[in-house]
Amino acid sequence: MKLKLMGIFVDDQDKALKFYTDVLGFAKKLDFPMGKFKWLTVVSPEEPDGMQLLLAPNDNPAAQAYQKAIFEQRIPAALFFVADIQSEYARLKKLGVTFTMEPTKTTGSTIAVLDDTCGNLIQIVQLG
Repeated sequence: MKLKLMGIFVDDQDKALKFYTDVLGFAKKLDFPMGKFKWLTVVSPEEPDGMQLLLAPNDNPAAQAYQKAIFEQRIPAALFFVADIQSEYARLKKLGVTFTMEPTKTTGSTIAVLDDTCGNLIQIVQLG
C-alpha cells in the first residue's frame, strides 16, 4: 500500500492553484475537467512523482461544514515540511501571506500556521 494522493477542500480552485503554485511554490501536476469543476493536483517540485495534493471544490454542504469547522477551531487542513522554517516564513511574509501562528518551537520541531486564502489553515513544519 502506498500514499500517493491527499486532498483538501478549497472554495475556489483557480485561486487555490495560484496560491499553491505562485506563493507556496508547488507545481501543477494534473488539471482536467470533471463536470463544472476539475481534477486539480499539485506536487512538490522536489518530488514531482511524489505525493499529490488534490485541490478539491467544497461545493458539497458537508465539505463546507467540515472546512469551516476545522478552520474555526484553528486546526490545519494539511502539514508541509520545510528545511528552514525561518527563511520560508520570511519569504512567505514578503509575498503577503497571513500567518495565524509565527514560527514556534515545539517538542522535536518548529511550526508555523498560515491562511491559504481558500478556507484552510496550513501548518509548515521544520523537524529538529
